[in-house]
Amino acid sequence: MFRFALMPTLSELVEYTNDYLRVEEIEDWPNALNGLQIENSGKVTKIGAAVDVSTRVLTAAAKRNVDLLIVHHGLFWAGLQSVTGALRRQLKLAFESDIAVYSAHLPLDVHPKIGNNAQLGSALGLKSTKRFLKEKGESIGLKAKGPVLRTVLIRKLRGALRGPVKAFNFGPREPRRVGIITGAAGSEIYRVAEAKIDTFITGEAPHWAAIAAEELGMNLLLGGHYATESFGVKALAAHLSSKFQLPFEFLDFPTGL
Repeated sequence: MFRFALMPTLSELVEYTNDYLRVEEIEDWPNALNGLQIENSGKVTKIGAAVDVSTRVLTAAAKRNVDLLIVHHGLFWAGLQSVTGALRRQLKLAFESDIAVYSAHLPLDVHPKIGNNAQLGSALGLKSTKRFLKEKGESIGLKAKGPVLRTVLIRKLRGALRGPVKAFNFGPREPRRVGIITGAAGSEIYRVAEAKIDTFITGEAPHWAAIAAEELGMNLLLGGHYATESFGVKALAAHLSSKFQLPFEFLDFPTGL
């Protein structure tokens, strides 16, 4: 059982979140560096959530008195690097504003309740979802059975993402098996097809995936990398806000991808 005072400490929040997301159990790409990436002085009075960490996000966090920033894509995707330029600027902002940064990549994608896939599936009204497509020992996608009208599914997807959807309608008009993998999973289209998915929802895809969709007779629906991965950080921040009685705010800085 986790115990915390009226004003929880950073260490209490991190310990709980690591356990809730199974951060130590879920393998990820090394540069994801899941968990606490930057420590602050130890206090947390407001949580911020953002898809990506950047100078703009950190500047906004500082202006809005956020002292714990939760992101999906952390500081170190480029790998080992010198602390110069953008990285130096970002670290300086975090240190001077006493902002802790917590990153959760694959653990947030696959979480059964507040994960990106689970949240998007729920927003689309998909029922009886099951996990599929193994990556690094975890099933990273969700699949659901139809039938559902393709036009209805696309309309719901646009509404859930509050933005455009690029639809490659090469599959059935009444999909029977819908698969969701948020982010940039378009390159997995052949593996998705092996799971008998006839309608694949993801964020973005390489050019050749559109050709593959036609050859496979599959509907490929692209909602944007950023948009499809905004669900998890919002849901995690809301969960922590309720658990620890802290305010939270979503810092919305779309990349356009």
